[in-house]
Amino acid sequence: MERFSSPRDLDQARQSAAQSRQGRLTLSLCSGTGCLANRSRPVYEALIAELDKAGAADKVIVKRTGCHGFCERGPILVVYPQEICYLSVQPDDVAEIVAKTVLKGELVDRLLWKQAGKTFTRQSDIPFYSHQTRQVLAHNSLMDPADIDDYIGYDGYAALADVLANRTPQQVIDEIKRADLRGRGGGGFPAGVKWETTRNAADPVKYVIVNGDEGDPGAYMDRSVLEGAPHSVLEGLIIGAYAIGATAGFFYIRQEYPLALTNTLKAIEQAEARGLLGDNILGSPFSFHVKVHQGAGAFVSGESSALVSAIEGRVGEPRLKYIRQSVSGLFGKPTCLNNVETWANVPLIIRNGADWFRATGTEGSKGTKIFSLVGQVEHTGLVEVPMGTTLRQIIYDIGGGIKSGRKFKAVQTGGPSGGCIPEAHLDTPVDFDALTQLGSMMGSGGMIVMDESSCMVDVARYFVEFLKEESCGKCLPCREGIREMVTILNRITQGQGRPGDIAFLEDIAVLLSEAALCGLGTSAANPVISTLRYFRDEYEAHIHAKTCPAGVCKALIAYTIDAERCQGCGACAKQCPTKAITGEKKAAHRIDQKKCVKCGVCLDACPKKYRAVAKVSSVSVVPEAVQTA
Repeated sequence: MERFSSPRDLDQARQSAAQSRQGRLTLSLCSGTGCLANRSRPVYEALIAELDKAGAADKVIVKRTGCHGFCERGPILVVYPQEICYLSVQPDDVAEIVAKTVLKGELVDRLLWKQAGKTFTRQSDIPFYSHQTRQVLAHNSLMDPADIDDYIGYDGYAALADVLANRTPQQVIDEIKRADLRGRGGGGFPAGVKWETTRNAADPVKYVIVNGDEGDPGAYMDRSVLEGAPHSVLEGLIIGAYAIGATAGFFYIRQEYPLALTNTLKAIEQAEARGLLGDNILGSPFSFHVKVHQGAGAFVSGESSALVSAIEGRVGEPRLKYIRQSVSGLFGKPTCLNNVETWANVPLIIRNGADWFRATGTEGSKGTKIFSLVGQVEHTGLVEVPMGTTLRQIIYDIGGGIKSGRKFKAVQTGGPSGGCIPEAHLDTPVDFDALTQLGSMMGSGGMIVMDESSCMVDVARYFVEFLKEESCGKCLPCREGIREMVTILNRITQGQGRPGDIAFLEDIAVLLSEAALCGLGTSAANPVISTLRYFRDEYEAHIHAKTCPAGVCKALIAYTIDAERCQGCGACAKQCPTKAITGEKKAAHRIDQKKCVKCGVCLDACPKKYRAVAKVSSVSVVPEAVQTA
């Protein structure tokens, strides 16, 4: 592999890479984790075999790319330059794709996206994509993440070459500050200010770190960037190191992200071989070396001081922050830590300019943000939108609205420490400040949509339970406060809530926010506080009426059979796992409430034309005669 000794060598390689793909048909196959789970690899193998069989292997480029975003419809195959997008492709579809599209230029209609009576051929025209603005993810569906030349062909490392040849470290920092890039890890702290503080720290030895510890349930933004565009993150890190004056850096990647880890290690190896990393980068006086640290899977290690402790070989526990990481971080040296998405934005800003970056977003939040849109929404996946896009636009225009015609109830943003936002605030622009005002936060970008079937008390219980398990237990407020919150929430959802429970929860929330050691503890009460703020009536129904309005909490519901509707078909009895349903053929059946585990199988099994089985929201109001009817 040719080693670049100057920016000119890099520019020649860019021109060569760009020319090599001109005039050639390219089959871009999503090979992110989601699509791999849906048999993307066998599709790739079938493509290679079928192209070879057709004698077209030399005329067609087949790329295994990063995540395309529309994860529920994977594996996704896009044919360039026409941008024909095929969804849910399986190995058996490959022969037809090659025979029709590759050899004859015809479409395979059954693999195209259809919505609202329309058929969409181009990927960018599909509503899921057309309402997005992809900047960080722009080339995720175009590049092979394991091929550095592919990245170079799309202007990769051009920003680094420009910085080393034409800009001083302070000029780089000034550009990042002018762009007003805020950290995408959740805190939203200005990246340029953090860089400058680290650079100005007295100690000459400095470090830079990529925080790839993404532990929020349902979140996979950073994972997808590392899987699909690891060189963009690495380039951003090298530029940051140059600006800050660091000669060494680390990637901290969750051990549960094997593909992200593999692609990052490959990117580092290739960059070193090409002279883009290591000693005297591109023939300049600047040298920089990178190592990868695998995280052990602790959620709390995503907190900056805990992450630093883990890299040092200690237990991943947070430290008291009397002194900031920018002054005394890794090994007691000045350290700049940003998350994956933040670093990936850096080459874009340097290449296109701060004004270009500032042209997108809101007054206080510039650029775009990547979200993982999951939950009870029609179309789930990875989306990138300008800051200031409303929740309604993301959920309805991109996500297609709520599944099964149900009503929207809430959207939880910011991971387990975020808040639940109700329908009344769907038109809120999504940025750092607006979400905070609603009692939630941006977080790293997780977005979980809930419909009317969700119990908000149970939702709060779930997230606080998660945080209890992930708390390191180092500080008393977090260790005991979250545990007590879980105890109260469990009691409420089990029908044993007490009149003073809500006030007690609010008191604990104040304690956590003011006395916990790290961000996990200080924000742990957000799910409770936000649900109390917007769905207080559900808490009161659980506590005072012993009712779960959503019919979720098992202790507060019962399944019954209407004797007048029941036809005695026996469908429910056959499916009941505990044999709680009895009755003669063609005669009304009954449910033994003592045996019933409230799994809901009987409700699903009952023929819809009879609707004999019903879920009652409160056992206390169900007459004994009805319970045993």
